[in-house]
Amino acid sequence: MSVLTQGTTRGRAGGTTGSLAWLLVLGIILAAMNLRTAVTSVGPVLDQISSGLGMSGVGVGLLTTLPVLIFASVGAVTPALARKVGEHRLLLLALLTLGTGLLIRAMVGSAEVFLFSSALALSGGAVGNVLIPTLIKRHFPGRAGTMTTVYTTALAVGTMLAAAATVPIQRATEGNWHVALGVWAALAAVAAIPWLALSRSEPERDMGVNGLGPRVLVRSRLAWAVAAYFGTQSMVAYIMFGFLPKILIDGGYTAGQAGLVLGVFTAIGIPVSMIVPWLSSKFSDQRPVVVTFVLFYTVGFLGLWLAPAGPAWLFAALVGVAMGSFPLALTMLALRTRTPEATAALSAFGQSTGYLIAGAGPLVVGVMHETTGGWTLPFLLLFAVVAVQLATGWYAGRSRYLEDERILTA
Repeated sequence: MSVLTQGTTRGRAGGTTGSLAWLLVLGIILAAMNLRTAVTSVGPVLDQISSGLGMSGVGVGLLTTLPVLIFASVGAVTPALARKVGEHRLLLLALLTLGTGLLIRAMVGSAEVFLFSSALALSGGAVGNVLIPTLIKRHFPGRAGTMTTVYTTALAVGTMLAAAATVPIQRATEGNWHVALGVWAALAAVAAIPWLALSRSEPERDMGVNGLGPRVLVRSRLAWAVAAYFGTQSMVAYIMFGFLPKILIDGGYTAGQAGLVLGVFTAIGIPVSMIVPWLSSKFSDQRPVVVTFVLFYTVGFLGLWLAPAGPAWLFAALVGVAMGSFPLALTMLALRTRTPEATAALSAFGQSTGYLIAGAGPLVVGVMHETTGGWTLPFLLLFAVVAVQLATGWYAGRSRYLEDERILTA
């Protein structure tokens, strides 16, 4: 018995307990804080990066599209990698890959190498996206809601921290964007420490559910409902983060005011992430929560569309609360499955497919706005996306399990 497992017990209902459980909680928190730093640290200094590296418009477009491409492709193969390497060891490798990519891109002077190292860092984040819900289901099956709250809150904090602190770090280092990006590699290195210890206590896995791969899940209505729900909420998020400031400025706000509203919009995600998984896991049926978020979306979008010069912070706050559909989608991955192996399969399929769906949103909105010069068509698209979210969330939110579908016996 290893030192880590001494004084540790595992119950069928309660999952991992004792010293190992606390180390897992710490590891999940630190890992989650790193999953979006490769994405949100770039945006605030994108102009300096593109000019410093001589990056073309095509390169900038590729850089902003990389997260969707990497999250979808690498996320899809994560369960297979976990079966071969082990979940703890794979997350350790993912964090080391993430940190290596962040460090390389902070040191280079080539646009091509910057793009490659960004893809490397994002690959580590993509693995973490799929693995952490699986680890929560495996080690904390009786506390999935509480642990998903911990996970999504840490994810929101890390996302906001990288977005908010990169520019101040750059200014403190006399405009050096290399340092501003490089510091996030240190956070990844710290996050790897608990998983270095946990790699010696790899959990046993049920090898009887390995057949639940993409070819099987593509026939599952529940898997498609979860994927579509995840994809629609991600599409709304990408559109809002990309275009909310522009909507407000066109409505009469100054750039500073628009930035402040965006900050409020982003910050709301932290308390929402703390409440939604815990609350939704208290009930077997999550459809009332799905409907509530759709109502918030609808009122918020109507306000931003019809009265952009009005109390935009209020309408943006309503949309920000509705963005609780993201932690709800992550919670469903555990609530709609019985086993960690099924959670891994559903997580990979739902997130990979969902990110591919979401990636088209900002591009379509950009074309619509440029073609019409207004926001009517983009908002009509948002309402259509929310309608799809309601339909798919209504199906995915009902109490049922992936393993009970006939696809497993077909």
